[in-house]
Amino acid sequence: MKSQITREILRQVRRIEITTRGLVNEVFSGEYHSVFKGRGMSFAEVREYRYGDDIRGIDWNVTARTGSPHVKVFEEERELTLMLLVDVSASSEFGTSSRTKAELAAELCGVIAFSAIKNNDKVGLILFSDRIERFVPPRKGRRHALRVLRELLFHPAEGKGTDIGGALEYLARVTRRRAVVFLVSDFLADGYDRPLSVAARRHDLVAVRVGDRREEEIPPIGFVDFEDPETGERVLVNTSRGLFRERFGEQRADARRRVDRLLRRSKVDSIDVTTGVPYEKALRRFFEERGRRVR
Repeated sequence: MKSQITREILRQVRRIEITTRGLVNEVFSGEYHSVFKGRGMSFAEVREYRYGDDIRGIDWNVTARTGSPHVKVFEEERELTLMLLVDVSASSEFGTSSRTKAELAAELCGVIAFSAIKNNDKVGLILFSDRIERFVPPRKGRRHALRVLRELLFHPAEGKGTDIGGALEYLARVTRRRAVVFLVSDFLADGYDRPLSVAARRHDLVAVRVGDRREEEIPPIGFVDFEDPETGERVLVNTSRGLFRERFGEQRADARRRVDRLLRRSKVDSIDVTTGVPYEKALRRFFEERGRRVR
């Protein structure tokens, strides 16, 4: 039985690696490299002063020792750390098309992780619900990326609720240096305004909002017994009532606008993806828009 489970895990991980390889090679490897900056400038060498050099870079100790002006030379530190901060609460298991929000998030994270590995960057993972479920420290290499993908696909979450603020505070404790952080969630939560703002100032933070169209609109199919997957609360409603569907749509639109305002206020870029809709276009649009801003 255990060997069958292992084979199934390997099969699904391999499927996503093959599925995403084209995107990584054709589109995102170059785009990824161009839109995310390294950690800054690192010292490279000391050389003799040349006409046009910035005098603020003069190394006065070496200049005094040699009797001729020398300057410090710095170069961009290209290596990045990419952190995937992924919501695995009970609501992530919802999906009314060919896959759940969790499955969509795993494949999208696979594209991002393999793009980072292709650029020789480190990739780390934090899975969270209403608690921290799993932390995989950042490392390089294809085998490590496959491990990250395996955790995304098969980690059994213990919590049902969502604590985005707690996850961002945990990120601050385990990631001291500036990183590129993809926060992947349906954002069906409250109370994370301040942690989001703090994380956005410290890191290059990108919000990936994963949704399903039935979370925005309900078809008229009569009486339905709804259950909140995170709280267990149940309610019987008549979906054929136009007033109910209208109010439901308004509430969901208001919630989406609140998240949009928070992301804009915190200066966090965002990507919206939906189950049943190819995510490639949304990713391409993000990289293209981000690329135009940094050029």
